[in-house]
Amino acid sequence: MMSMFLVAIGLIISLAISLIIAVPIAGVLVRFRANYTPKGLQLDGEGGVQPHTGPVVNSYFAMFKRVKRLEGWSGLYKGLMPAVLSTVAIMLFLLALPDTSLSNPGGHRKYTAPVDGLWNRLAYSLFMMIISLPVVIITNRSITTPFRLPWLNGLFSLRVLLTTSERRRPWLLFLTPGLLVSEALRILYIVLVLDPLRSSIFPPQSNREDGVPLTFEYFTLPRLSLYMLLVFISSVIIVPLEVISTRLSIQRNHSSPDLEDENTVLDAPYAGTDEDVIGLRSEDDPYVGFMDCLQRILNEEGYKVLFRAWWLVTIPLLAMAAS
Repeated sequence: MMSMFLVAIGLIISLAISLIIAVPIAGVLVRFRANYTPKGLQLDGEGGVQPHTGPVVNSYFAMFKRVKRLEGWSGLYKGLMPAVLSTVAIMLFLLALPDTSLSNPGGHRKYTAPVDGLWNRLAYSLFMMIISLPVVIITNRSITTPFRLPWLNGLFSLRVLLTTSERRRPWLLFLTPGLLVSEALRILYIVLVLDPLRSSIFPPQSNREDGVPLTFEYFTLPRLSLYMLLVFISSVIIVPLEVISTRLSIQRNHSSPDLEDENTVLDAPYAGTDEDVIGLRSEDDPYVGFMDCLQRILNEEGYKVLFRAWWLVTIPLLAMAAS
């Protein structure tokens, strides 16, 4: 009994430390990728020309400083409560899976799955993606909203983050234009392309026929060069998909204009005192799908926006070689 209690305490402490570190990193990343920075004049909902007046932030660390300056430490921890709830739910789900434990490093990493077998990993990843889609949407919106949300009043926060249509028809979150496509493409590439190629370059020790533990001599120059090429190609594919998913996830759904009543957001105080941290695209001219989002980003903001904070994808992919 005492050992189980100590294990539980250890898991809680480990979870708390990881969230303290991960939430600000992820929150700044979401804001940096969501920040709308058109290169020229834009059209408003009525076809009039409007100059862009939002902030232009050109680096991840500049966004970090901007969040800290305008909203303080509380701004860096926007999205904490959804992250806590979703992490606990995922951990409990993993504990319920056969032959899976929280000690399995694949259980709580972004680019791996805690099950064996190609098709099992694909099914697991797609299933987790679908059921966690509302959590991703709510988390990203709670990070990018200009309002200060209460920590323990979830119902009020949902009234701020979700439209009346989304609250009355929760399935609209699953129908967010293009979001399922971008997330599915990312998972398909990781499971069907990245994982098999990585395993062929650096076979897991459990799959090696000779059973010899990996040593530094195993990481030869040809293997490392080939894996570096794989990481480069994977980053070029994965990063734009993640940027597009971020943009689409914060785009609110309106099934019928006469059902909307957005006056409830006026009850929430603004998180910043002087200005908003980021600029968001007008809801009057939304992205209508995956390809539309991709084309508009390229045409309005340039290709560099698709590779914002690319190194936050490349570094974990490089680290996977040692796992």
